[in-house]
Amino acid sequence: MKNKTPYFLLPLLLLLLACMKVNSQTKIMTYNLRFDNPRDNENAWSERKDEVVQLLDYYAPDFCGTQEGLHSQLAYIAEKIPNFKFVGGARDDGKQKGEYSAIFYNSAKFDLLETTTFWLSPSQDTGSVGWDAALPRVCTYGIFKNKMSNDTLYIFNAHFDHIGEMARKMSATLIVEKIKTLGLLNKKIILMGDFNCTPQQDPIQIFKKELHDGLDISKKPLYGPSGTFNSFDAQLIPQNRIDYIFTKNMEVLSYRHINDKRQNGLCVSDHLPVLVYMGPGSR
Repeated sequence: MKNKTPYFLLPLLLLLLACMKVNSQTKIMTYNLRFDNPRDNENAWSERKDEVVQLLDYYAPDFCGTQEGLHSQLAYIAEKIPNFKFVGGARDDGKQKGEYSAIFYNSAKFDLLETTTFWLSPSQDTGSVGWDAALPRVCTYGIFKNKMSNDTLYIFNAHFDHIGEMARKMSATLIVEKIKTLGLLNKKIILMGDFNCTPQQDPIQIFKKELHDGLDISKKPLYGPSGTFNSFDAQLIPQNRIDYIFTKNMEVLSYRHINDKRQNGLCVSDHLPVLVYMGPGSR
């Protein structure tokens, strides 16, 4: 006689399987916060910081690569959201001076194994402006281990220069070379950021030679507007896509540009956050 699962245990088993499925998914977000600029008036950080926190807390990404955040902004987010820690060094001194390309992570779910910040310039290890860039730019790299599955993720977050065309192209080349030098092409990689260029431009094409644009391989079509930059224009439907999540050896279940607004109808930031659900499989 075959053993049968008692009927009253079936709901518990189904719930357990559902929980295991959800836990095996990883939520990745990239979000340009807009730096704390008092001249932004009604769009100033002081006016919208709580709604930025609410957005992050609601969508609850496991990882969020932020751009432009100053130390005080990042510390505020970390203070308000339990278990949401960040790593990275600021672009002016590698410590706390200037804007970050930080990586926030859910410390209840992931352990940080290693992290570093390098400059997007020929002098990667020292504060410097690369090529024809207007400003110093950095990339933060972290290695994170899932506490339950022991999966290891290799995550990069960067903000490319808004002026230097050569700097953007060379920054993309530098990051790809860094990935190769570290021997990561067979690992689970996430590269995200504000790359200040559209899909057909050289930096994105350089990335796509070795990585997958998450939108291209998503099992579901894009949810939200096609673009990610709104310039704080609440009436605009963004068309200009300059924020991305790339991946390697991972499964992309869905890809979304979040066009939520503040309670007063204004924009939460001048960029839309990009949210991707990653599955346990690989590509």
